[in-house]
Amino acid sequence: MKRRFAVRFLVEALPDRTNVDKTPDNGNRQDDSSDGRQGREPARRRRSRAQRVGLILGPLLFLAMFGLDLEAGNPRVTRMAAVAVLMAVWWITEAVPLFATALLPLVLYPVLGIERGGATAPIYFNSTIVLFLGGFMIALTMQKWHLHRRIALKIIRGIGGGPARIVLGFMLAAAFLSMWISNTATAVMMIPIGMAIIREMELKFGEEATRPFSVGVMLAIAYACSVGGLATLVGTPPNLSFSRIFAITFPDAPAITFGQWMIMGLPMTVILLAVSWTLITKVFYRVPKHLTVDRDVVVRQVENLGGISYEERVILVVFTVTALLWVFRVPISIGFLTVPGWSQLLPYPELLDDGTVAIAMASLLFLIPARTPGAPTPMIMGRDVIPKLPWNIVLLFGGGFALAHGFQATGLSILIGNQFEGLAGVPAPLLILMVCLSLTFLTELTSNTATTEMILPILASVGVAAGINPLLLMIPATLSASCAFMMPVATPPNAIVFGSNRIKIAEMARVGLWLNIIGAIVITSLFYTLGTILFGIELGVLPEWATLGRGGQ
Repeated sequence: MKRRFAVRFLVEALPDRTNVDKTPDNGNRQDDSSDGRQGREPARRRRSRAQRVGLILGPLLFLAMFGLDLEAGNPRVTRMAAVAVLMAVWWITEAVPLFATALLPLVLYPVLGIERGGATAPIYFNSTIVLFLGGFMIALTMQKWHLHRRIALKIIRGIGGGPARIVLGFMLAAAFLSMWISNTATAVMMIPIGMAIIREMELKFGEEATRPFSVGVMLAIAYACSVGGLATLVGTPPNLSFSRIFAITFPDAPAITFGQWMIMGLPMTVILLAVSWTLITKVFYRVPKHLTVDRDVVVRQVENLGGISYEERVILVVFTVTALLWVFRVPISIGFLTVPGWSQLLPYPELLDDGTVAIAMASLLFLIPARTPGAPTPMIMGRDVIPKLPWNIVLLFGGGFALAHGFQATGLSILIGNQFEGLAGVPAPLLILMVCLSLTFLTELTSNTATTEMILPILASVGVAAGINPLLLMIPATLSASCAFMMPVATPPNAIVFGSNRIKIAEMARVGLWLNIIGAIVITSLFYTLGTILFGIELGVLPEWATLGRGGQ
């Protein structure tokens, strides 16, 4: 159903100082437009059966929707539903590239009388996109000067010890980097480091005896890359999608800040890392006691990097300051404790957002000269960064934002919500758990970004209809979309690890199934306790902002 993985060549072909800037993360897997296979023209690639079915089924359902009258006297609701069905089918089946489907509202909204073209276009570029671009520019510069590799190797060397501790080192390094840069890029960079250690052990102890360790390292990289993205708003595309869709759906609601999200997401990341490490090293793939890891492999790779360069120091300072500015921009209230925000010291704090911080700090790197002889660009960040930005993801974001706007502007969100009024009596924890499990297993086979953007407007309406704070459903759903651990097609890190030839689908699935279920329980439990405090959620109370301006009226 999915296209074949174009990643097997990466493991053997990538040198130690691989530049992975060309491997953007589109939210779940690389899009057809960025295919990595060699020796084959993209134009000659044939669509899968599911893609061919989706290509035909989407337009058929789109036309069939016009035979319905979903709301008497309001034909825009039916037209909007037709657009949503077409986009859903094409996104799920990937009949056309995800970003191409995301462009449909620009054409269909004005043609069908849903929204003016001049009002639809600005939806595709907003403060959330600015945050994404600014953060990605810093991340690409970090990769350009190989700072991310130095950080990873330092963490692995610092944890050190036996096989289980080496696995932990890989997980901590991958998770930390994935909080800030593309999880695809992190996985591609971590694989050669892991393979170097695995090969040394295979030469010493044999491939069969080393297999539990090699499988453990590969799974550790894949899972940690996904789990690390939960911790920050910029960690994975679904998080940013939620931030903007929530603002579109509930314009009167308080904005979701970087600090709020991180205080909630970081404990989830820590818990899931601990659980996955335990499952890998203590339950499923315990390494025989006679196996020892030669730490000199990691030490040699650190030594090959040489001393830290001036450019790396500058980027590290900018990166650190950016993270601190994001976290402490506005006051953070945690029950009885309130941490003041630095923006309150400025004359117009209400005009600043996280996107402002991202662009301001990224722009500094355009102004600071590089000092290393033979540097690729005169400044630490050069013009080469712009073509490397994942513009396909920007368009995918925009399509999701336009979809959410259409739900609101036409009143389709209210119509959908009314169908779920019967859920008003269902306990909130059970609803949250059902949503988490559904999103987790759905995104095993579909793009997590596209799926999140389809589901969030619906969950917003369900929350309102059930008389609960919509955040109780929307945030857990967003987090669960990044917690698909069973299948190689589920996430780019899973696919890249599978391409190493050191792991089988069954080996990934047996651990991933347990992680899927445990992840849903952890997200439900932690959000229902900590999340409700952080986001000011009163259980059983529908906030006033959730009912203001609904349906564009």
